[in-house]
Amino acid sequence: MSTRKHIMLNLFVSLLLTACSSDIFVSHCGNMPTEERISQLQKGQTKDEVLDILGTPSSVVSLDQNTWIYMSSDIKKVAFFKPEELNRDVLTIRFNQYNQVDEFERLSKAQGREVAINEDETKTYGNRPGFFERYFGGVGQFMPFGHGSSNQVNQ
Repeated sequence: MSTRKHIMLNLFVSLLLTACSSDIFVSHCGNMPTEERISQLQKGQTKDEVLDILGTPSSVVSLDQNTWIYMSSDIKKVAFFKPEELNRDVLTIRFNQYNQVDEFERLSKAQGREVAINEDETKTYGNRPGFFERYFGGVGQFMPFGHGSSNQVNQ
């Protein structure tokens, strides 16, 4: 093999190897307060006191405004592979009807569980528009300046 072919082969192999580099990115997501701040949390504190100590929660449960969630996670991404969650930390605070801390709980990834996603579909039975209805069904329905005598401009 000639020297020129050796150089081209080496260049091609080096480009191929650098394209498949093992770049690892670890990203931190969430709003978990420090251990020092969490240790100040006590039953009976008001929502305002909790806000002063821990800051704004990551989430407030929409159906129960008296449940606040602080959470964070570290996610590892390698090239084009599926991201992997390395760790997760969740602090849940529940308030009573007097807006005072009733209970709080701390969970980690080890205490979590995988939830299977259901791939089933619900069939909907309804009108299937034909060619003309699909492409010409809206013709004449849009009136940008209204219709009738009340929307006409007087001259």
